[in-house]
Amino acid sequence: MDRRSFLTCAAAAATLALPARAVRARDAARTGLVTDDIFLQLVFSNTHPEQPQRVTETLAALERAGLSRALLRLPIRAAGDDELRLVHTDAHIAGIRRNHGEAIERIGRAGVGAALAACDAVHAGRVANAFVLSRPPGHHAANEGEIVGFCIYNNVAVAARYLQRRLGCRKILIVDWDFHHGDGTELLFYDDPSILVFSTHRWESYPRTGDPSRRGTGAGVDYNINVALDCGATDADIVRAFDTQLMQRAQAFAPDFILVSAGFDSREQDKLGCFSITDAGYAALTRRVMAIARAAGHGRIVSVLEGGYLFEGMASGVAAHVGALAGGG
Repeated sequence: MDRRSFLTCAAAAATLALPARAVRARDAARTGLVTDDIFLQLVFSNTHPEQPQRVTETLAALERAGLSRALLRLPIRAAGDDELRLVHTDAHIAGIRRNHGEAIERIGRAGVGAALAACDAVHAGRVANAFVLSRPPGHHAANEGEIVGFCIYNNVAVAARYLQRRLGCRKILIVDWDFHHGDGTELLFYDDPSILVFSTHRWESYPRTGDPSRRGTGAGVDYNINVALDCGATDADIVRAFDTQLMQRAQAFAPDFILVSAGFDSREQDKLGCFSITDAGYAALTRRVMAIARAAGHGRIVSVLEGGYLFEGMASGVAAHVGALAGGG
């Protein structure tokens, strides 16, 4: 990270004074966990793959792994229209409310608020990094005025712009290891050289985007990196993609902050994926993201849940990821 970028980000953080209790919490917990009971509400039908059990099973897995006590539980916060408008149009916001109702729109807005709360906490130094246990996912959402690929609002995209416009960070790295390509995230930042988007996915699956030849446009050329993996991709395959196509590029980019679109439908035996990534694979990817953050001189990472539809398997993958974030993997 260049000195100017670091000082800009640090100066914004300094404006967020920490009470004594927050400082003690920071000393006691390295990793934050942001979640809320609103994410236990049903969004789709009882037979839909995206269910509240994604949250309950994950909380149970974190408890079994002995991680609950090591995590600082952080509340979500409200996300206002002005924050949604950092990437979303008024027409999209109105379309979600009109087509799906205020209750569903509130859940989508809560997912954004959870991501922003995590960014606030990491940026202010309350925790070194954080995981956002929210649902439904967000990385397919752009400005269609509809729920697309289970996604209401693009939590990670709003968080990226929030970090830049409200917290003074200049360069953001987004890492997406969901089985499905985050087409909404790509679209929103395709011409932007201040946001480096890296995605591993199966190109032939929904939404059939993520062509490796799509590398950005205008000033954003080479700031969009798509890596297409084949069905049956293993830990070795996805780790190789990170090692050969992300690590050097990201270290040269020197991001001020890293956001992870953490999808666990890339895990072995998932209902909507065909990769064979294991818990050890997610821990290995997490360690690489942490190495990029350390090399940039900070360690600031917020990871947000995306896909994952084999509930126990997804939960186990999250536990491995969070364990690595907390320094245990």
